[in-house]
Amino acid sequence: MGTHSESASIEVAGQRLDATFLAPDAKLPGVLFIHGWGGSQKFDLSRAKRIAGLGCISLTFDLRGHAATEAQQTMISREDNMEDVVAAYDRLRNHPLVDPRAIAVVGSSYGGYLAAILTTLRAVRWLALHVPALYKDDEWTVPKRQLDREALLAYRNSHVLPHENRALGACSAFTGDVLIVEAEHDDLIPHSTIMSYRGAFSRSHSLTHRIIDGADHALTDKDAQRAYTSLLQNWVEEMVVGARVGGRATHTE
Repeated sequence: MGTHSESASIEVAGQRLDATFLAPDAKLPGVLFIHGWGGSQKFDLSRAKRIAGLGCISLTFDLRGHAATEAQQTMISREDNMEDVVAAYDRLRNHPLVDPRAIAVVGSSYGGYLAAILTTLRAVRWLALHVPALYKDDEWTVPKRQLDREALLAYRNSHVLPHENRALGACSAFTGDVLIVEAEHDDLIPHSTIMSYRGAFSRSHSLTHRIIDGADHALTDKDAQRAYTSLLQNWVEEMVVGARVGGRATHTE
């Protein structure tokens, strides 16, 4: 890793001492976290802090219709939240310490769905999907709260092909590294949805699929939370940090 130098001075006792700053040329990877529907950035803060500790710039944020803007939730569509995600990505990419060629996105549930679509709109090198949700392409601009839940569950229980769904189509074109985390006792995202996502990643550089035993969709159990944190941290350390110090691993699991 190269370094660059910058002349500086230190003032002490009325005098100015010559000094030189030395810093690495390389910038840091950026990691964008996207929370699920009905959640907030609080879900990701502890994990984002751990990831930052590995030498990354982490960004968490609240989607419109959540946290401070929850009053808007009945009016918010997937299109609205996709705009939020793109804006958040651009904010992270423009951070002065972030390498724009080394950005990872971590999405949970609804956030995973949005993260998948983001890969067609912005450059994403690593993609982590925790219990990723799936929605029909129609009614994109309809407020999300108005979507038919029974029809949605039936759709998620079916086998959906990449050419039939915008998010899965994005996955089929993605060539970076992928992590999929499934919850064993998920009452919202069935195993069939996870397999639709997994099957879509035909061009990914690597694919890691893990199931958290005993976990529900929201990770209400503390052990499940710790398990997810450990999985994500280890994957980021291997893929994102590893790529900075000598190349990423190649494996499919």
